[in-house]
Amino acid sequence: LSPIGALLRAGIASRLHSRRVLDTVVSEPGPGLPWYSRVVYVDDQVIYVYTSGMQRAEPRPVWMAQNEGPEFWDERTWWAQRHQKWFKASLNTLGQLYNQSEGFHIIQMKYGCDLREDNTTWGFYQDSYDGRDFLTFDTESMTLGAADIGAQITKRRWDAEVFDNQQWKRYLEERCIPWLRSSLEYGKETLQRKVRPTARVSDRSSHDGLTTLSCKVSGFYPQDITVTWLRNGENRQQETYSEGILPSGDGTYQTWVAMEIDPKIKAHYSCHVEHESLLEPLSISWGKEFVCVSVFLSYDPAGSQKHGSTGPSFLPMWPERDV
Repeated sequence: LSPIGALLRAGIASRLHSRRVLDTVVSEPGPGLPWYSRVVYVDDQVIYVYTSGMQRAEPRPVWMAQNEGPEFWDERTWWAQRHQKWFKASLNTLGQLYNQSEGFHIIQMKYGCDLREDNTTWGFYQDSYDGRDFLTFDTESMTLGAADIGAQITKRRWDAEVFDNQQWKRYLEERCIPWLRSSLEYGKETLQRKVRPTARVSDRSSHDGLTTLSCKVSGFYPQDITVTWLRNGENRQQETYSEGILPSGDGTYQTWVAMEIDPKIKAHYSCHVEHESLLEPLSISWGKEFVCVSVFLSYDPAGSQKHGSTGPSFLPMWPERDV
């Protein structure tokens, strides 16, 4: 297997849940583009949003609004408003740092935590300025990494005045992971559901007498999936290509994997699909008839399983806690 294939298999074996905070700051706001915005995700679901125009943190899914009261949203709003000021100062500081007086500039910050079913956790922090890496937190060495001279100046100040690597441990254990667990419980019917994929194999004439085989897999959730072509039972992943996993628009995902073959060479080709909703891998042979039959698991909120159903610059490190 390729490293990506191995990673996908690992994700299927131990499902990954994540919480992501994305902060964006722009020097020249416009219609539909506030100068400051915060979007918080759990897995692929936006759970709340704050913008400088709204001036209020607002839940997105009903299950977040129903399970967190006014005090929670007041606190999220207070922190976001406090950090608006710090981000504004950071824009000015970075402009001076890089000798920029005008024009469009953007700060992007992303951080959060991951939780696997075996209860192992992982966290990360990364920010960028004008689309280039700025600072990154290395969870192995518990140190900041700087991408250029400007970032090195910021890193030295953070190391001397602001940064305490124990903040990361406290944030991960006391804030991020508990919030992630709570959200997973609130939204379990959405976030922990398992929807089986359907698969279809097709072919078309290619160049030089070759044939392109395509395997389209759709309607699955969560998005981690492994789709490979087999020739006479052997994995041919190195010969395939794909455009990745894409949203279907209905809360599920889709993907396709294609491979060129010489039809004059007699062989048995099949599309092999692995997904955590399936009790066993789904195999679809190339031929005139396409039959998609699978046995899968679906999420049951009661706990049973059903079988056979069809900163940048000088900002505090962790904007969700008092540092």
